[in-house]
Amino acid sequence: MTPIGHPDLSVSFAGIELKNPIIAASGTFGYGVEFEDIVHLDRLGGLVVKGLSKEPMTGNPPPRLYETAAGMLNAIGLQNIGAPAFLAEKLPALSGKKNVVVFANVFGYTRADYEQTIEILNEGEGIAAYEINVSCPNTSHGGIQFGSDPLLLDELVRKVKRAAQRPIIVKLSPNVTSIAQMAHVAEEAGADAISLVNTFLAMAIDPETRRPRIANVTAGLSGPAIKPIALRMVYDAAHAVKIPVLGMGGITTPSDVVEFMLAGATAVEVGTASYFDPLATEKLVEELIVYCREHRIERLGDLTGGLLTD
Repeated sequence: MTPIGHPDLSVSFAGIELKNPIIAASGTFGYGVEFEDIVHLDRLGGLVVKGLSKEPMTGNPPPRLYETAAGMLNAIGLQNIGAPAFLAEKLPALSGKKNVVVFANVFGYTRADYEQTIEILNEGEGIAAYEINVSCPNTSHGGIQFGSDPLLLDELVRKVKRAAQRPIIVKLSPNVTSIAQMAHVAEEAGADAISLVNTFLAMAIDPETRRPRIANVTAGLSGPAIKPIALRMVYDAAHAVKIPVLGMGGITTPSDVVEFMLAGATAVEVGTASYFDPLATEKLVEELIVYCREHRIERLGDLTGGLLTD
């Protein structure tokens, strides 16, 4: 079979046109500008900046990263410069670039925190949408509480939706009993899209010192180790909602991207891969073109939800 020439990698996500489905994940790509010397940002589908709060946060004490056999533990604790500084110092460098789609990840300890952060970011130019992080397992309060309680999630999403002047993507926690239920709650509350999964609550112990490898004791597990579970959760969530799904969890190869899309994702986020190869996102775009040519996939977006089960 002769490979096709120019596959169409473009996808439409929550009303946002992306040149391809590869998005750099929040917390793994800084504020984007840190990568511009080595990655052509305009070749990516988009990028999600580090989680932003209304005021600067110092994060957790070190050690807060630990490599596992098939992934990584992290307990950064959402260290960031704060939404006002992001608008003043980082966003202008991004919004001034052509064809760079920027998503702002938003975090808070209370509903008011989320609302106030979004109100600050509403003043910025060049943000395509907000990814609402209700799923971080590495903070002492807030975050994961919203993502694991249906009532709290419903209240938060409704409040955020009223405040936001852009589409909202609710980032769901995998540390729940039913991901389909939480996806449905987010949709009913007004989410324009959902993204999943965030990291799994985990830990590591040094048997020599008998102490935890991470100062926070527990941390979030990401990377290839979580991919099969993440894939199942994306499949479950996609079948529970009509809004678009952004999938993530251990993606490193073109076939990983295709699997997540077949499971129901419209686009994907690539995170931990950028730690072992800072060029991973851009390489994945190029590899995806080759994959589509070899497999005679003319329009990549047609794969979304295309899993054959009979």
